[in-house]
Amino acid sequence: MNPLHRDAKTSSKLLLIGWAMLILIPASLYIFSVTMFPRIELDTHFAQLLYWITSTGTAPYGIATGIVILIACYRSLAKPQFLQLVLAVSISMAATLSLNHFLKPFFAEARPYAALLAQESLLNTDDFYQHNKKNKRAMISTAVEQLEVARNDINLSSAIKGHWQHEVGYSFPSGHTLFAVTLALVVSFYLLLAGQTLLPTALFSWAIAMGFSRMWLGMHWPQDVLASTVIGGIIALSSIAVIQTLLIRVNRVQKLSANE
Repeated sequence: MNPLHRDAKTSSKLLLIGWAMLILIPASLYIFSVTMFPRIELDTHFAQLLYWITSTGTAPYGIATGIVILIACYRSLAKPQFLQLVLAVSISMAATLSLNHFLKPFFAEARPYAALLAQESLLNTDDFYQHNKKNKRAMISTAVEQLEVARNDINLSSAIKGHWQHEVGYSFPSGHTLFAVTLALVVSFYLLLAGQTLLPTALFSWAIAMGFSRMWLGMHWPQDVLASTVIGGIIALSSIAVIQTLLIRVNRVQKLSANE
């Protein structure tokens, strides 16, 4: 047995500490009313980097992200742990997709970029969200062109313009953050069990960067990222608990069978 292996309790404690750190960042921004958008220039290399980060959680690239992470875990985990990880990830991803789909129309919150366009009298958000996706994308395209004429201090790269036009749904919660936090927590638990620390650190850093990218690019408010971080943690821990409970029961049955 690898001496670096940890028990489930120790791994869970480390996971909870990491989750608390993930929550603390957007919570601080929300409590102190820190405005994240528009804060940076959106036609710079830094903005493009943020777009690349956010793309790792955007379909279809998010699927590729998940596959790459699972491949890395396959090389780092024993087969039984890897199978548990795959089951936990499957459960958690199904839950996040379903919940995100339900919550967005329930809260019906406009995205920060849409609120900015409304502030400049270039978009009526009440009317905007009543249109179908095709019409909303055309409306955003027109409004963005007018924004760049009206505001000399706001210029968007072509990639970010395209992202605004593509993401025309409601804001709350942040599906990208929900995806990143949930995946990072579930995967990190099993890696921590195996004594790994480097990849969990990278995953937590990615989840933090994802939240900042969503806020800086005008896609989400701090409260969206905060709520998604809390919800993602609950889903991740619940999925892990389900798999661990099933594992304990299977082991008990096997022991009873062996003793008979």
